[in-house]
Amino acid sequence: MVVPILAGLATGSMQAVTKAGFESAMTAVELAIKLIGVMTLWLGLMKIAEHGGLMKMIARALRPVMRRLFPDVPGDHPAMGAMIMNFAANMLGLGNAATPLGIKAMMELNKLAPVKGQASNAMILFLAVNTSSIALLPLGVIGLRAAAGAENPANILVPGLLATICSTATAVIAGLLFNRARPNPVPAPAMAGEVPDTIANSSTAADDTADHGTTDSATDTVASSTPAAEDVAATVALHNRIVPMVVIALACAAVAYRVITAGTDGLGGDVMRWWLVPIIMLALLLFGYRRGVNVYESACEGGREGFDTAVRIIPFLVMILVAIGMFRASGAFAMLTDLLAPVTSLVGLPADVLPMAILRPLTGSGAFGVLSDLTNAAPNGFSAYLAGIMQGSTETTFYVLAIYFGSVGITRIRHALWPALLADLAGITSSIAFAHIFFN
Repeated sequence: MVVPILAGLATGSMQAVTKAGFESAMTAVELAIKLIGVMTLWLGLMKIAEHGGLMKMIARALRPVMRRLFPDVPGDHPAMGAMIMNFAANMLGLGNAATPLGIKAMMELNKLAPVKGQASNAMILFLAVNTSSIALLPLGVIGLRAAAGAENPANILVPGLLATICSTATAVIAGLLFNRARPNPVPAPAMAGEVPDTIANSSTAADDTADHGTTDSATDTVASSTPAAEDVAATVALHNRIVPMVVIALACAAVAYRVITAGTDGLGGDVMRWWLVPIIMLALLLFGYRRGVNVYESACEGGREGFDTAVRIIPFLVMILVAIGMFRASGAFAMLTDLLAPVTSLVGLPADVLPMAILRPLTGSGAFGVLSDLTNAAPNGFSAYLAGIMQGSTETTFYVLAIYFGSVGITRIRHALWPALLADLAGITSSIAFAHIFFN
């Protein structure tokens, strides 16, 4: 707000700045009120899926993959169950359930950490996946686009899913590579020549006697900090599987989309544009019914959560939209856009979406405010389309790191930031690419 006020003083546009501030505040409330209905509907449907056990079904499907990704975590440890449930909740867009499950997972992982106060490799990989945004249905973005009057609010689903796959694959691969290059820290011995119990217990005395005759503390320390040969081989094999799978999935999705939308009679395009959301709604309702869920009561229960969520964002929406509205009215935004346009145009990023890319890793409410402003100004425009994809395929990285690490007292995050930022970069760049491919 300071910048547009000073710019208004310099350019003599204070009347326009003041008027824009009040108008933006009213627009924010009107937008939030329209969002209440959509959020109530979708969170009601997701509550049906939750009561029907869809989250547990996803968790069971993820367990074999999780055991390969987290070899340091025993399969029957509570940390494994909490991580799987956290990922399942995130996939379904159940943020209220995902956060406490994520904190529970961090608490359990902290019990397995070799050095207290330092992030373990399992923690780092878990956080990297969380910061890559693995939600399959960006319900908030779809609701916002519907409230703003977009012609087809759900047309971000396919490109958003593809961008999410890219960001998550980047997070997993980067996390594994960083973890491989930097093994878990080893606790320092209490006294010279003394090995802590956590290291000494990693190999039995019988094995030491059989192989070496005596127990060598220095050898044990080095062995505990170096991955076993089979773990390295498994990691390399996992990399070799993930990369081709991601490439094949992206290629198949792009080909399928082109085939579906290439019909001469336009039926394929209508299927993609108008049938996808009703099919998802029907599938969730039938799933709940088949699982014995009281569909109506569950939908109302989830709807109340949607109502509360939409109301809670009003203060954040008002403040950020007022700031953006005043920034636009003062002329400062146009000057910034003109200054950055030559640079951002090289990568296909509209200058007015640049604040979204900058704010997204820092603040969820700020990024949502920028998205709201772009969507409300031109709901069918390319900038709103790209920002919607970006919102669904990236995450509030620094917030997630602060909440999860802070909940267990981690003061040294080691290399946790780099896989998360690489995932954000992959999400942003893939959003730009898929937005240009799918926008029409």
